[in-house]
Amino acid sequence: MNSSTAYRAAYSCDNMLDATVNNNAYMLSNDSDIIARIEQLQKPIAERVGRTLEQHIARLMELSKHGESLDKVEASIRAEELVGKVLGYYVNKTELTGRGGGPIEHKVVREIIDPVSGDDSY
Repeated sequence: MNSSTAYRAAYSCDNMLDATVNNNAYMLSNDSDIIARIEQLQKPIAERVGRTLEQHIARLMELSKHGESLDKVEASIRAEELVGKVLGYYVNKTELTGRGGGPIEHKVVREIIDPVSGDDSY
């Protein structure tokens, strides 16, 4: 997961703006202890796969150059884009809006229904 998603999974963010979450996640992702922990978690995966992050990026760069040599610009661009994603240069963001681009309308509804009779007159 990306750093913002990880931040949301680790902390209560119900009252936070997306920009605040993104900023806090960015700050934590640059913390040396967190960097070390991520590397520690990634190492056994890379060993099982038999490929390091550097090897993965190098292979994508080879594919990009190969695409260029065949005049397959789309393939080359895609390989470059994947390198950027691996390096964290691209962050997927989704903006949710309500009707007509306005805010999302919401209301809290609480119903108590008797599970036996189905009566909701509480």
